[in-house]
Amino acid sequence: MKAAVYLDVDVVRCEEIAVPEIGRGEVLVRIDTCGVCGTDLKKIHTGSHSAPRVFGHEMAGTIAAVGKGVRGFVVGDRVMAFHHIPCGTCFYCRKKTFAQCETYKKVGTTAGFAPAGGGFAEYIRVMDWIVGDGERVAGLVKVPDDIPLEQAAFIEPVNTCFKAVKLLALEADDTVLVIGQGSIGVILAALAQRTGATVLTSDLYPERHAIAAQYGLHHPIDARGDVVAAAKAATDGRGADVALVAVGSDALIGMAMEAVRPGGRVMLFASTQHGTAAFDPAAVCMDEKTLMGSYSASVAIQQEGIDLVFEGYRDGTLDLTKLISHRFGLQECAEAIELASNPKPDSMKIVLKP
Repeated sequence: MKAAVYLDVDVVRCEEIAVPEIGRGEVLVRIDTCGVCGTDLKKIHTGSHSAPRVFGHEMAGTIAAVGKGVRGFVVGDRVMAFHHIPCGTCFYCRKKTFAQCETYKKVGTTAGFAPAGGGFAEYIRVMDWIVGDGERVAGLVKVPDDIPLEQAAFIEPVNTCFKAVKLLALEADDTVLVIGQGSIGVILAALAQRTGATVLTSDLYPERHAIAAQYGLHHPIDARGDVVAAAKAATDGRGADVALVAVGSDALIGMAMEAVRPGGRVMLFASTQHGTAAFDPAAVCMDEKTLMGSYSASVAIQQEGIDLVFEGYRDGTLDLTKLISHRFGLQECAEAIELASNPKPDSMKIVLKP
């Protein structure tokens, strides 16, 4: 089969590799769509993972084969697969901090080599704890016939965004500033708006604000100007109640802290690389501002997130296929990675179509 194989830092090439073999309790999925995520790009550009690997985890497709003992799934089922599922019993699972569970940190889907998601390939092997035993919540999800597989490929990223919004426990009189209006920023803003909060969106590109407006987001801020002043002007001089930072830039953390009111909160969503960031510690202590983070998905809200994706497509309020700006075949994987790594005004979600 064809796969976009990570071979070295900054090197991804379409190669022929073996279709993965499945064992008892496992399934083989023919990939239809896989989104390119910022965490994929981080791994490709930093060399944080050994090569060769096949990345990609925002994926949906059709079951091509089932192993012995699989219950509830048959060949031909349309599905998406989460690549991480927690054990459900450890300390972190009991505290509902699922992304810190050691089982969760294992990758349960692969196209070959060391497991790394595998969605940038024609087929993936879905391991038994992701498939599940038919009794507890697991990570293989059936997709109804009326839902495009491109929409279903957003189930995992929507869950991660929904988790962040849930953690904030927003109220209807809150004002939320979402910094960055790439596909993830738009999803965060759209979900925040569903709570009744007023949502301000900040981005460098008018083209992205135009796309955000299709999701009912009508309070754009030009990031080329003074975002802090704009946030304060929209809130009688106080500042936003919450700032969601949807861009992986340490330089924006200080700005976000300035943009929220005393007692406000800053949520880091895209800061997945270790580093240092400058901000005023007195803003945390004396101004009682909170700096917090949210990472990866949560099984506690899994079904609710799935319902959001399915019903949002059906009623048109969350048709996420409109966020897809570019579709590439596996042979064009290098071009896809290059564009995702260097976004343009007209580029949003980049997907591979094996």
